[in-house]
Amino acid sequence: MKLRNYLLALCILATSFVKAEISLHGIFTDHMVLQRETSVLLYGWANPNEEFTVFTSWNNETVKVKTGNDAKWEISVNTPKAGGPYEISFKGESNEIKLKDVLIGEVWLCSGQSNMEWSANSNIANKDIEIANANYPNIRLFSVNKRTSTYPQEEISGTWVACTPETMQDFSAVAYFFARNLQKEMNIPIGLIDNAWGATSAEVWTPKSVFDAHSDLVEAHKKVAPNKWVTVEKSVLYNGLIAPLTKFKIGGTIWYQGESNTANAESYQKLFTNMITSWRNAWNIDFPFYYAQIAPFKYGQEFAGGVVRDQQRRTLGLKKTGMAMTSDICTIEDIHPSNKQDVGLRLANIALKEHYGFLEDKEIYGPLYKDFKIDGNKVEVHFSHADGLYNKGKKITLFEISNAQGEWFPAKAKLKNKTVLVSAKEVRKPTAVRYAWKSTDIATLYNSEGLPASTFKTEKLND
Repeated sequence: MKLRNYLLALCILATSFVKAEISLHGIFTDHMVLQRETSVLLYGWANPNEEFTVFTSWNNETVKVKTGNDAKWEISVNTPKAGGPYEISFKGESNEIKLKDVLIGEVWLCSGQSNMEWSANSNIANKDIEIANANYPNIRLFSVNKRTSTYPQEEISGTWVACTPETMQDFSAVAYFFARNLQKEMNIPIGLIDNAWGATSAEVWTPKSVFDAHSDLVEAHKKVAPNKWVTVEKSVLYNGLIAPLTKFKIGGTIWYQGESNTANAESYQKLFTNMITSWRNAWNIDFPFYYAQIAPFKYGQEFAGGVVRDQQRRTLGLKKTGMAMTSDICTIEDIHPSNKQDVGLRLANIALKEHYGFLEDKEIYGPLYKDFKIDGNKVEVHFSHADGLYNKGKKITLFEISNAQGEWFPAKAKLKNKTVLVSAKEVRKPTAVRYAWKSTDIATLYNSEGLPASTFKTEKLND
């Protein structure tokens, strides 16, 4: 008994002389990008109540920071205009950390399911050429290691790397093409954080607080069936992959997801809107959130794909959102279209015009349903983003009209400037119009920019 107590006391004494070294949150590594011209947090852990210094080379300033008794520390530093490379050093009692080749620019979080995760090595168009030409030293890539969690986490793991043919080929292709187009126009460093995970529904990316406030979303989630690629448990990827990043300053988010929510499509707008809002609240920034509309595909339900596309269109009512239409680059036999270049380009064009003020005269959206006007048994459907509106093919198809009983009938359609006149002999008093509503419907209406119209369904016309 005495020996055991002696050994225990010895261990306690020895432990008291061990000093915890300074450590950084996993997002901070060599070759990283910090958001430009703002206040960013640097943070991590060290010995409780330890004081140490932080040096930033862009302003040649050294500041002191002290941990709390919880062994955590953080410090806010101001970043300059885009540029670099710079160094940041952390010097304490037990160790010193130097971060090298740090760039200042624009940081984007890239998330969603497999169409965002899809890499060049997963078979994209012109794969070999794209990989060989992917030499962009001022585009930096960070892949978050996959992790689920029942509770919100603080730490992640991964490494920043410069974009080269070797590093690009295993990174999100959509994110890479997005950054490539941003850099082409802006000529500044771009940092990409990829935490996409294939087959995920939006529920796994949404925090518990949303479901606590909306019991109907809990019920709707029960329709999402388990799959062999990832758990469908609510909030587990928010906890494991989003929560640990919310103190790291970002410029915006791009998103490609929705295919896994065709089972509960009718609730997607509410879920998606609350998810976006919850992320912004967690970061305490109303950052831009741009997303790709899912493409036509044989989703197993006749109309589920159309419903999700329309729900995504309706999400544009949330401020600082933008949607890239994709129906013209799809194949209904493959849920993973190989043309990731145009998806990245369209998302980049939205960011360039709406967030950064470039491309002032360029149209970045396909035709979007605006409003309607009833004229007898005909309905005038008006579109925005519809300069040069035209139809591919001799006849305009994919429009349907419903009657007072809610029955839908194929409609005849005729173009008139930015308006489509629709009617059906079976319907004397139209109550609603929809377009490209089947899961496999590929839009044939385009504007002069060559961008396809979005799926839509009107509210009841007499409301």
